[in-house]
Amino acid sequence: MVKICLECQSEPEERGPGSALRELLTDGETASTDTCSGARLTDFCAVWDAGVFLVSAAGKGAPSGVKKRRLNEAETLNSVREAQFQRLEAARPRGLGRGARGPVLRMAGQPPPWAYTAVLLCALSLGGAIEIPMDPSIQNELSQPPTITKQSVKDHIVDPRDNILIECEAKGNPAPSFHWTRNSKFFNIAKDPRVSMRRRSGTLVIDFRSGGRPEEYEGEYQCFARNKFGTALSNRIRLQVSKSPLWPKENLDPVVVQEGAPLTLQCNPPPGLPSPVIFWMSSSMEPITQDKRVSQGHNGDLYFSNVMLQDMQTDYSCNARFHFTHTIQQKNPFTLKVLTNHPYNDSSLRNHPDMYSARGVAERTPSFMYPQGTASSQMVLRGMDLLLECIASGVPTPDIAWYKKGGDLPSDKAKFENFNKALRITNVSEEDSGEYFCLASNKMGSIRHTISVRVKAAPYWLDEPKNLILAPGEDGRLVCRANGNPKPTVQWMVNGEPLQSAPPNPNREVAGDTIIFRDTQISSRAVYQCNTSNEHGYLLANAFVSVLDVPPRMLSPRNQLIRVILYNRTRLDCPFFGSPIPTLRWFKNGQGSNLDGGNYHVYENGSLEIKMIRKEDQGIYTCVATNILGKAENQVRLEVKDPTRIYRMPEDQVAKRGTTVQLECRVKHDPSLKLAVSWLKDDEPLYISNRMKKEEDSLTIFGVAERDQGSYTCVASTELDQDLAKAYLTVLADQATPTNRLAALPKGRPDRPRDLELTDLAERSVRLTWIPGDDNNSPITDYVVQFEEDQFQPGVWHDHSKFPGSVNSAVLRLSPYVNYQFRVIAINEVGSSHPSLPSERYRTSGAPPESNPSDVKGEGTRKNNMEITWTPMNATSAFGPNLRYIVKWRRRETRETWNNVTVWGSRYVVGQTPVYVPYEIRVQAENDFGKGPEPDTVIGYSGEDLPSAPRRFRVRQPNLETINLEWDHPEHPNGILIGYTLKYVAFNGTKVGKQIVENFSPNQTKFTVQRADPVSRYRFSLSARTQVGSGEAVTEESPAPPNEATPTAAPPTSPPTTVGAPGTVSSTDATATAAATEATTVPTVPPVAPTTTATTEATATTASTATTTTTESPATTSRTEIQESAPDEQSIWNVTVLPNSKWANISWKHNFGPGTDFVVEYTDSNHTKKTVPVKAQAQPVQLTDLYPGMTYTLRVYSRDHEGISSAVITFMTSAAYTNNQADIATQGWFIGLMCAIALLVLILLIVCFIKRSRGGKYPVREKKDVPLGPEDPKEEDGSFDYSDEDNKPLQGSQTSLDGTIKQQESDDSLVDYGEGGEGQFNEDGSFIGQYTVKKDKEETEGNESSEATSPVNAIYSLA
Repeated sequence: MVKICLECQSEPEERGPGSALRELLTDGETASTDTCSGARLTDFCAVWDAGVFLVSAAGKGAPSGVKKRRLNEAETLNSVREAQFQRLEAARPRGLGRGARGPVLRMAGQPPPWAYTAVLLCALSLGGAIEIPMDPSIQNELSQPPTITKQSVKDHIVDPRDNILIECEAKGNPAPSFHWTRNSKFFNIAKDPRVSMRRRSGTLVIDFRSGGRPEEYEGEYQCFARNKFGTALSNRIRLQVSKSPLWPKENLDPVVVQEGAPLTLQCNPPPGLPSPVIFWMSSSMEPITQDKRVSQGHNGDLYFSNVMLQDMQTDYSCNARFHFTHTIQQKNPFTLKVLTNHPYNDSSLRNHPDMYSARGVAERTPSFMYPQGTASSQMVLRGMDLLLECIASGVPTPDIAWYKKGGDLPSDKAKFENFNKALRITNVSEEDSGEYFCLASNKMGSIRHTISVRVKAAPYWLDEPKNLILAPGEDGRLVCRANGNPKPTVQWMVNGEPLQSAPPNPNREVAGDTIIFRDTQISSRAVYQCNTSNEHGYLLANAFVSVLDVPPRMLSPRNQLIRVILYNRTRLDCPFFGSPIPTLRWFKNGQGSNLDGGNYHVYENGSLEIKMIRKEDQGIYTCVATNILGKAENQVRLEVKDPTRIYRMPEDQVAKRGTTVQLECRVKHDPSLKLAVSWLKDDEPLYISNRMKKEEDSLTIFGVAERDQGSYTCVASTELDQDLAKAYLTVLADQATPTNRLAALPKGRPDRPRDLELTDLAERSVRLTWIPGDDNNSPITDYVVQFEEDQFQPGVWHDHSKFPGSVNSAVLRLSPYVNYQFRVIAINEVGSSHPSLPSERYRTSGAPPESNPSDVKGEGTRKNNMEITWTPMNATSAFGPNLRYIVKWRRRETRETWNNVTVWGSRYVVGQTPVYVPYEIRVQAENDFGKGPEPDTVIGYSGEDLPSAPRRFRVRQPNLETINLEWDHPEHPNGILIGYTLKYVAFNGTKVGKQIVENFSPNQTKFTVQRADPVSRYRFSLSARTQVGSGEAVTEESPAPPNEATPTAAPPTSPPTTVGAPGTVSSTDATATAAATEATTVPTVPPVAPTTTATTEATATTASTATTTTTESPATTSRTEIQESAPDEQSIWNVTVLPNSKWANISWKHNFGPGTDFVVEYTDSNHTKKTVPVKAQAQPVQLTDLYPGMTYTLRVYSRDHEGISSAVITFMTSAAYTNNQADIATQGWFIGLMCAIALLVLILLIVCFIKRSRGGKYPVREKKDVPLGPEDPKEEDGSFDYSDEDNKPLQGSQTSLDGTIKQQESDDSLVDYGEGGEGQFNEDGSFIGQYTVKKDKEETEGNESSEATSPVNAIYSLA
């Protein structure tokens, strides 16, 4: 029990303005606290006992000293102060740290944090203060005089290298303004450009970045914070600039000393602010080793009790470290010269027991080096540290001991320093004054020095004035008591001015260190300063007097819920605030009288205690706070919960090593609370290894080992309480009985369990018990409990649960409205037993469904319907008879009413729907006991239709080599757009080439056709596709060539090269190809190695796999696809590969949910494996780093379920393009033909030459070009040639639309010089001249054809 007693006096006989208030606060009842009469003292005790803060009042005699001290105060208090004190003495927090927490349930145990605050508040009540809660809303709303919250220290030393900062922060409402004085005169900040004041603060900033000397600003500063309710003052802050002066220059002569003599090396550091830290080092920066012979004094000097020869091995330099500048200054070093009778410094003598006599040093008695003489005195201030120092010389080095006359040294504060040469007493008080002496002794004698210690004191607080908050008409007082040595004087000020010069106030009376206020009013608000000082220092305190008129307010959140365990003790808190202090009453369920007495107890702070919680105590409790300005109320809902109890505890067990042990722990708890069961072993958390199995009501240990021995504790806990039970497990070692006989016995499957029994029948559970069968020399590891119901699937057994082999009884969780029948199967390492005989049937009562059907979908089967399907619920989820489904649907985002229908099956078709419109769908389960929970909304779509034609189909021909196609998406997709189909064919006049088909992805809206020749035109037909099929097509033709005046009538002989986005699929219409081939009669030489591309389609099923290979000439893309039927489980199928020479497009089908990510894994023929991660819904996937003509294997698997993969397929990229079409000029038969023609021409030339020689010259006439007439043999044979001068193909373009290769022919032909017409030889032999002239003309015009290098042309050139 913690008991804290506070005393106060009251004078109930004196009736003042607060008497009526007291009657109001107590509502006409007698105060619970005994009143005082005359000088009688009342002892108010705040007691913490068993978790409750109590208040007692008993008249007791006070000590005589207290009576004398309080006697002059008795007449200044009235009954209002007593009433306030009674309200505060029970520690009503009034918002101190509690306003944000609200009503809090506290169990018996440790005192809550507010108990300590309560003691402070009870003390504050002696001064009549109402404490304002820390709630920001209240703090910001109430008016308040200024209060200094932060200020610099009184002695403020600053670094001259930094800007000067003098802090002054204050709060108040309204926010205060600030001004400063310097050396008791107004400091005009605006006149000094270096000085500024922080915004919303009084902190001064003096900036020296633009120059200036910090020393100019030294002085005494004081901050004033003011608002309309008063002025608060800071301490007088003495600003000083840190100084670190240099050592004076001096030349130090060597110090000569006789060995064994004492020596003092004086430091005399330059005066710094603050004082520097002194330490001794050598000039080489090595520290001087100190011991009881050589040590540094508090004044910085270095003392040698006796000098030895080794002391001259180094020099001695005094160093001063200055704190603010972080600099170290070094004095010129001292050099020692030791005179000795023994010049050799034998190191072996250093530890000699008689070292001094060995070195010839005379021994002598101690004498004091510091302080001098036999007596000295020292003054210290209270609260500081006292440092006494005695340094003695002598040979041998003397020892120092400390004593105090008339008593012992304070062991808790005294400690010895500097090898016992210094005594430090921390936090000195008056009791530490007296005489201390130090005793220096060696074997030659001893000496004593006495130090008289006087303790003085700067002022310190006995009663520091506190802020006083009163209600109108109340009385109060401010007390300013301080002590010190000498005794300090007290000076009162108001708003920074001496009280004597302030305007008179009839409600205020000054009595020494106390100001008494009577019948305070709003005009009494001000800030008072108490300044108490003596020669050693001063104290300054601000305390404001504020008069508040505030109606009651609740500080905690409204309508809080508190849960408590049955039969426990609890307390409901209701923090509030108001001025005058309100009174608080409690009511239950909004009716009845005030709760107090019996099982309830209301404390003075407003808390309601319920001594023992019962079920009937559950309900809503209302607290009402009332004062003369109004009332406020708050509600707390109290819920009573059943306790957590372990009704079947674990028992102590003894087990053999290797056996199985089960520790039971069955718990009963409140079902509304979440239960957690954990286990401890030897009071430490138990690690559940793979040999252990933790279940809801037991812990099983398999293969018990010696380390399992110990205590096991079952801990069952909820968020409100817990229960625990402990048992001890003892493990026995194996016996020496041989086990080879048992090992030799044959093992078999266990016998079936028998005698099934149902007990503990409940609505949702039942206990099943059975007798295990023989394990047949193999321990039973598991039991499987199965059930059968006779409504949905009679005769079909389902697994219910699985239990360890050490269990023969289990609680089974049941579903409503199921007629259960159970059986048990035992399992060991050999196998499973036969099922046991069924148990008796047990039907559970019905209930509304607790779930709804799953896998709800809405899909259209036709363009004007939507089929809603779902997975029907099974017997264990039906929960009642006549299970049916309420199907609701409506169009999405139309806000129309729901359509609904009741269905007994698992599908429903909605008719007369618009094409591909989203619908909101809900399917709710219902039985005869009621409806299931509110179902989730699923989005479905009505049926799809054929899409409309693509919009804005544009055909552009930027040059003679390419044609660009662009289009926009259809205006009405009428479903999910899955792609586009482009069909195009080349034509020239009436001749038509074969049709090309391209398939594009739904996102592609551009395509480029690479023309094979510049004269053919193209007819394009584009349509969009949905899952229903291709829609309406839009048709366009390519522009006519500029020179297409008279179109010829021959089809193109080769398909154009298509350049499109990845993901397109090209195919060739075989029928059109055949027709075009039949229409072409010009003889063409077939290529040596015609390029063909195989299209492979593989259909895979669970029974067989068939592969079909089709070869078309020519084809542009190889397509590898595995057609599989959709599986029931999650899988990946129908992987399709569309390869090219350097890339391939991959797509597949799957039945994973949305958001599933995949990985494409492929391996080339070099066994290099690569993977490509694929985001969900990112098909098709393009592999872009393939090599031409290489074979690859590929599979697709789920990234989250790597074990689920597609079948592995193999594909090969096409070879890189090579011109395998042999030049006709290199064929043997053609070379032989040309040789024969050349020989024939040579013979003809010889004949002509002979004739000319004989007949003279033949006349030459101009040869005229004869146009090709209808009798042209080229047209007669049905050929379609573009080799004329106007329509010559592009250089190097030899591929025709039908894929054949035709050798370009020369413009010069023997046909031009053949028989008949102008093409015949002239009689005078002018053929040669004409041909030569024509060839020369062609060479001059530069019309060289690609056949100029052929053998025929070569012969013509020779001619």
